Amino acid sequence: MNLNDKDIDRYSRNILLPEIGGEGQYKLLQAKVLVIGIGGLGSPLLMYLAAAGIGNITIIDSDKVELSNLQRQVIHSTYNIGKFKVDSAKNFIDQINPEINITKINSRIDEHNINDLISKNDIIADGSDNFKTRFLVADTCYKLKKTLVSAAITKYEGQISTWKNSKKLPCYRCLFANEPIDNNSNNCSSNGVLGSIGGVFGSLQATEIIKETLKIGNSLAGFLNIYDLLNNTFRKIKVIKDPNCKLCSGKKND
Repeated sequence: MNLNDKDIDRYSRNILLPEIGGEGQYKLLQAKVLVIGIGGLGSPLLMYLAAAGIGNITIIDSDKVELSNLQRQVIHSTYNIGKFKVDSAKNFIDQINPEINITKINSRIDEHNINDLISKNDIIADGSDNFKTRFLVADTCYKLKKTLVSAAITKYEGQISTWKNSKKLPCYRCLFANEPIDNNSNNCSSNGVLGSIGGVFGSLQATEIIKETLKIGNSLAGFLNIYDLLNNTFRKIKVIKDPNCKLCSGKKND
């Protein structure tokens, strides 16, 4: 372990936590995280990963900043309208923590690049805004045995879970067997979303990524947490492994 004086000062509040300490902070600095989408979830997620000292972060998004994004995508500013989100995000992160490595990919994640991207990282954070991408990411993470921390938001609520390749744990398709026919039926542009909801769930994603990196606390794997912040309700649902799951059961499905 080799933390310099600047590291010790910058991350002192992390290091004071007994579950992290100097050794844990060094692990965070060595970690490799892929963040998919720099929108309502990816914006606060990136900010807190960078501030916490996740040392190697790859960001992928093909969109440009629009005025309607700024209500919730807090990593971007009015000045950045019309610029690519990866450039806007990288510039902001450099102001938070110039000591970490940010790799920006101005593209959509798809079947051509996903294996390479996921295989090079330790933990994957999905903040995408469509079901096609979510299913592709979940399937690939399972096949490549990578931990996935996935969240989704709409209106006043959101959900979050962690997915792992384990004989004892359910996979994403145990809960969501098939991709919906309408790929954009539940996104923010269709239904609206309170901007601060993205802050809540992006922060939760960052927390779960830190926990999974350090192997501390109770993992969300095997559970789905749903928060309705308008009505102040919280549900923690145990996800049951589907013995006939088309992905993890080993059975062939027509």
